Amino acid sequence: MSEIKRPQLPVLNGIVAFVKRDCPTCETVAPVLRELAKQVDLRVFTQDDLAFPEGVESIDDRELEMSWHWDIEAVPTLIRVEGGVERERSLGWHREEWQQLTGVDGLGEGLPDWRPGCGSLSVAPDRAPDLRVRFGGGVLRSRRVELAELEDEVEAMFERGWSDGLPLVPPTEKRVLAMLSGTKRAPDEIVAIAPPDLVPCTVEKVAVNAVMAGCRPEYLPVVLAAVAAACTRNELGHERDGAGQPREQHHRPRTPAGGAQRRRWAPGRGRPRHPRQPRQAGLLFRGR
Repeated sequence: MSEIKRPQLPVLNGIVAFVKRDCPTCETVAPVLRELAKQVDLRVFTQDDLAFPEGVESIDDRELEMSWHWDIEAVPTLIRVEGGVERERSLGWHREEWQQLTGVDGLGEGLPDWRPGCGSLSVAPDRAPDLRVRFGGGVLRSRRVELAELEDEVEAMFERGWSDGLPLVPPTEKRVLAMLSGTKRAPDEIVAIAPPDLVPCTVEKVAVNAVMAGCRPEYLPVVLAAVAAACTRNELGHERDGAGQPREQHHRPRTPAGGAQRRRWAPGRGRPRHPRQPRQAGLLFRGR
């Protein structure tokens, strides 16, 4: 798998802060950042205004590259760096935490002891999907299919034989990456050896099919388990039947076209609320 290369923080030993002007808590701690800049090696990334905070030299992160790569969920975020490695972080304003993290006492005299932070722009719903594609799309190994400008996506998938007649959701990079957010498993991890060609089926390939079937990201772990159970060989190469028991290899797919249709029910915590009959290849849940 192609690893996502995270940019290095611009300080070997010191403090890194992430802020934005459009945040009342960031406005509140601006004087604290000015005081810290006099006592420690401080670098401040600003997400929306290069002139903020006043009196501190800020670093442009309006493209949100550093915020995305360093998993900034809220601002202000304060990170202590040692030897170029993050050792500790604090979200929002908490006087005791900031003093412990920076080693500087008497911070923010006259300010409240605690204030919650604001959401980072890198996790804003209208930006996060595009940022995931821009900075994280390199992990996908699937072949890209280019369509003509006037070509209809749904009709194109049908003409290519990807559908059995029912409509599919186009598996764009944005949608596939969003689907992969539903699992901690690596995209190139092999889930099963899939018949009839007995080829490795990866987490990414399952995610692509899950997108086309209209599956939700939170259902992906259940779908991955269903794929491993449905295929004749799991990720360890052991032959299994539909009940998960060892059996002889059968060179036919576990699909409606290959015989009796199969249903996958997932009782217990984490199951889809409305599991329906699986689509093509017997892998996926259609319903929401």
